[in-house]
Order: sequence, then C-alpha cells, then structure tokens
Amino acid sequence: MSEETLSPKGKEPLSGGTPWRIMRYWFYGLVTIFALAAPWITIEGNHLFLLSFDKLKLHLMFIQFDMQELYLMPFLLMILFIGVFGITVLGGRVFCGWMCPQTIFRVVYRDLIETKLLGLRKRIKNKQQEPDYSKFENKVKRVVAILIWTGLSFVAAADLMWYFVPPEDFLAYIQNPMEHTVLMGTIIGIVLFLVYDVIFLQENFCVYVCPYSRIQSVLYDDDTVMAVYNPNRGGEIYNEHKEKMFTKQKDLLAVNTHAECTTCESCVTVCPTHIDIRKGLQLECINCLECVDACTDVMGKLGKPSLIEWSSEKETLYMKGKTHYFRPKIIGYMAILVIVSIILGMMGSKKEYMLLNINKENRLYSVTTNAEGKVQVDNAYTFLLQNTLNEDHEYYFDIVAPAGMEGKIKIAQPEKAFKVKPGVVKKKVVVLYADEILVNDDRKDTVIPITIKAYAVDAKDKVTVIRQSTFTYPRADMLK
Repeated sequence: MSEETLSPKGKEPLSGGTPWRIMRYWFYGLVTIFALAAPWITIEGNHLFLLSFDKLKLHLMFIQFDMQELYLMPFLLMILFIGVFGITVLGGRVFCGWMCPQTIFRVVYRDLIETKLLGLRKRIKNKQQEPDYSKFENKVKRVVAILIWTGLSFVAAADLMWYFVPPEDFLAYIQNPMEHTVLMGTIIGIVLFLVYDVIFLQENFCVYVCPYSRIQSVLYDDDTVMAVYNPNRGGEIYNEHKEKMFTKQKDLLAVNTHAECTTCESCVTVCPTHIDIRKGLQLECINCLECVDACTDVMGKLGKPSLIEWSSEKETLYMKGKTHYFRPKIIGYMAILVIVSIILGMMGSKKEYMLLNINKENRLYSVTTNAEGKVQVDNAYTFLLQNTLNEDHEYYFDIVAPAGMEGKIKIAQPEKAFKVKPGVVKKKVVVLYADEILVNDDRKDTVIPITIKAYAVDAKDKVTVIRQSTFTYPRADMLK
C-alpha cells in the first residue's frame, strides 16, 4: 500500500512507499518491452507465439504446429478468458488499469506526450481539465502530439502484426507494399483506429465500448480487491440515490462531526474515467489506483491514512473482517486453469513433426504374377504427407503385419526414400504387396490390420508417426 508513514510525533508525514502511479509506469514499461521483444525471440526458427495465416502455422512455446493441429486454440482461449475472469474476481478491473493496451496507450499520450513532453496539460494529477486549444501555441502542440502518436501507432500496429506475420517476413513484405496490400491496409486501419481511439475517443472506450466493464458486475463479490472509499471514516458524500450531498467540508462536518474527508476532490480530479470514487462501486473504475495516491497525499499531510484503499468492500466498507483471497471461487478458477493447462500441455507434447493421412484406393486389390512366377497381391494407397519442420527431410516407412505374417507384406513402391520440403503437402501413391499365402479362405476376402510406421530417414528419433490401416487379401479362388 502506497501510504505515507508518519513521523514519531504523528505530524510530519514521511514518504513510506512508491505511489501506485509510478509502479504502474514501471509495469507498463516491462509489458511494452516484452510485447516488442517477444516476436523476435526464436528457438530453432520457432516463435514464442505466432499465428501465421500466411504460412498456416501456429507457433506456441517455441513449438510449431500445423493448421490441422489448431485444436489447441480453444484451450488457449479458455486459459485467456478464465484467467481474466479469475483476475477480475480477485482484483477487480486490475487488468484494465495495469495491462490493457488501451490504458497504456492513453497514459503514453496523455501523461508522457501531452503533459511531460509538450506541456499541453499542466499537471498529471489533473485529468479533468482539457487543454485550451483556442490558443495558437496549443494548436501547434496538439498537431505535434498527434504526429508523435501517429508514429507510435505505426510501431504498435507493426508489433501486433508480428504475432501474425513473422517479423523477418514482415520486414521483407513492407519493402514491396503494392504486393502486400492486405498487410499494408491492415496496418493503416489499425493506425487510424489507434489515433481516433486514443486522441478523440479516449476513456469513453472503457466506459461505453468495452464489454468487460459489464462482465465485471456479475463477477465481483465482497472480497474482490479494488479501489474503495471508506465512508466510515470519510463520511457519506452521496445519498442512496447516488446524489451528491456535500461539496464543502463544513457542510459535511455539520452532519457528521467525525467525517475526515476534506472534500478537496483530488480523487475526482485525478480519475482518468471521470468518476467520483466516493460514490461507491462503478463500472467505469479501472483500478488504476490514482485516486488512492491522491488521497494518500492529501491525508498524509494531515497525519492520517488514506480514505481510499486498495482493499475489499468486506474489509473497508462493511468492516466484516480481513479479505479472503483464497476463497472457494478463486480456488475453483485456479483448479480449472491448472486442468486446462495440463490438458494443453499433454496435447502439445504429442506434437507430430510430420502429418500423414492414409487413404486406401477404391480398388481393393489386384492379383498378378510376378517375374518369379509367384502370385502377387497388390494393395494401393494414397499417402498425403506434410513436413511441418523448417528444413528438408527424406521420408520412408516400414510395414508391421500381425503375428504370423511378419515380413510377408512388403513395399512395392516407392522403392526408396523421397524428399519433402517444409510446409509442402506431398501426395504419394504407395503400393504394398504379398507374394506368399497369407490366408486360405474359400468364402470371402480377408481384411488384415497393418501398422504403417513412417519416419524421416535423417531424423528417425525425432520424426516418426504411426498409422493404422488394412491390407485386403483375396479369397482363395481369386488366386488361381
């Protein structure tokens, strides 16, 4: 808690912690560095996360999956949504205030560009007073601010696209923009949206557009941690109809002599979503905790702790005891996350480095006489094989027949290993044959189960898949 620690005499407040706003800035920096750096980190050519529509690949935790393996995506989405919901139950809209790109972009534009760099806004702590754009100097500064943010928007748009187009390909594509109009159009569309959203729509996106604020209302409980005003100490500023009763401290003290709120409204002035936290829980609150810092500064000068805390309504408002962090609901979310993560890990660990589909041709078999004068039964198959690795490999396969028939079903074609390039689906006609008697049945054809073990000749330990198929052997009269 970023409260000030009082001196032994209880009069002169001493700084007792870093303000939440500063901690948020540091956290934003770490999130930004990670978001920019993550697409460039690869292991053996595989990315931490990449959903490439261009090459129809999914990279997850430095493992490459083909689009046929996108059964993993629902589990990733489950982890994302369950995680966000769990965070909301535990810490309110802490995601909005600390991790949401919308909030980070607004802080960069408002606090850094408008306030620190150009001085359009006088103080970071005053977010209600808009700059006076009637002045020529401020008009020029506004144009400069828009240009700076437009440049940063291109960086943000490019960074987003790097999670869908590998950075190494992205840099090559933008050198020939007319050949990649979809990519360039997407980037420009993102930039235009970011400029409109951050400069003109502002926090109205959080209040009116983002559905998350509506979802949170059904997730909160009395133990949810959020920015909470303590009316037991500060006094009730609003009535039960959410109508403001007091604007001056003397009026408040006339009704409640123990009320500590100074009605300075620093907590209101600093709020980016333009709400009064003293009104109680509101959908617009994004848990940025700037009101906590503001009240901490004001009350600290009076030698008192803040009236607004990052706490739960149970502890601060209703005074029913300490906040229960590990309550059944939170444990339930954690259990679901663990279960889904384990399932995802198990399914991801079964990653196959080649994709193989085997289809038996419509003709069940053909019976011929080979060069040695033996009756030969051929079965033909169509193999669809895809190399999901990043380098060329040569592939071949073995046939495993049931007990008693070992070595009697052989490969007629292909006679040797064949090369498959990365990402290419290779169609191969495979013929298996038997020139020895497998079954002597006068009444019907016999379907013999076989196992086909396909592998990369030059990486057999790593690239091996097993598929089940059948070999049809004709009835006895067809062999005569």
